Amino acid sequence: METKLPFLHAERSRFGVTYYYVRVNRGRRIRIKGDFGTPEFLAHYHEVVAAEAPPPREANPSVHPGSFGWLVKEWLKSADWSAAAPATQSQRKAFLDQVVTTLGDVPLRAVKRQQLLDERNHRRETPCSANNFVKTVRALFQWATERGLVEENHAHRVPFIKIKSPGYRPWTMEEVETYRKCWPLGTRQRVALEVLLNTGLRRGDAIRLGPQHVADGVASIRTEKTRMEVHIPILPTLQEAIQKGPIGDTTYIARWDGKPMGRDSFSMWFHEACTVAGVPGSAHGLRKTAATMMAEAGGSERELMAFFGWSTTSQSQVYTREADKRLLAARGAERMRDMFMRQDR
Repeated sequence: METKLPFLHAERSRFGVTYYYVRVNRGRRIRIKGDFGTPEFLAHYHEVVAAEAPPPREANPSVHPGSFGWLVKEWLKSADWSAAAPATQSQRKAFLDQVVTTLGDVPLRAVKRQQLLDERNHRRETPCSANNFVKTVRALFQWATERGLVEENHAHRVPFIKIKSPGYRPWTMEEVETYRKCWPLGTRQRVALEVLLNTGLRRGDAIRLGPQHVADGVASIRTEKTRMEVHIPILPTLQEAIQKGPIGDTTYIARWDGKPMGRDSFSMWFHEACTVAGVPGSAHGLRKTAATMMAEAGGSERELMAFFGWSTTSQSQVYTREADKRLLAARGAERMRDMFMRQDR
């Protein structure tokens, strides 16, 4: 079972108890103390990772021009890199730092598909991480190809690892109601659910949303991932949750002391809230639920694009086509019912 924090893995015992372990690369497994998401848990997690992580490679100011390390250094200085969302930069930088330790001095002409495939395979135990690595090196070599620094993007021939899981599962409305019964109005956990469900924002944007983004009943915020500004009406269910609170000074989703929450701490805290409520949902699953609800209510592809901040129709089509299939199936069932009724007469 994968978790959001690097090197952290969850395992459920035969008694139904979930334990969390850190394993850096191929090192030993160390169990993390404390309840999931608590300050004690995070402190021990960071302590273990710091102790188990390999020492950082000494910075080499004289990176050889034409080497893989040089290419990475140039990319990090580029406008292309600066245009990426902070979360994307952080994730990509972590992968690049790892690869530079093994391929940094290798000439670019010698970095072929096999070396990149080997790096992907080192991460195969966590397929999502392996695939994010592939996305990173594809972007790196695409940038290099466009500038004539390499002749071919070998990373495009490194396939993604097939993942059996369909990804984040949308919440059912029964699960939403179960969560609401567990966490009534007036709790931070309820505020979090209503923000996620009523705005459809990604986790990183939802934890930034606050009163300063709202004017005339509409929340306007620039999304981190696509850099698109979305304009989301504050629906009555969200407005009621905000009024009941508790909320922070600058964000609706906040810590117990009113301060904003970080990405990882929010993920663990919300996961714990879902566990207590007895629902298997996730923050991103609520975004999928919101998109499904809008599509089934007749929302067009462009309406979904505007609301969820998608830059192309490919994502909105997933939901509108599924909604169309449901509608067509329902109409087909009605025709069959009418036909059977005529035959019975």
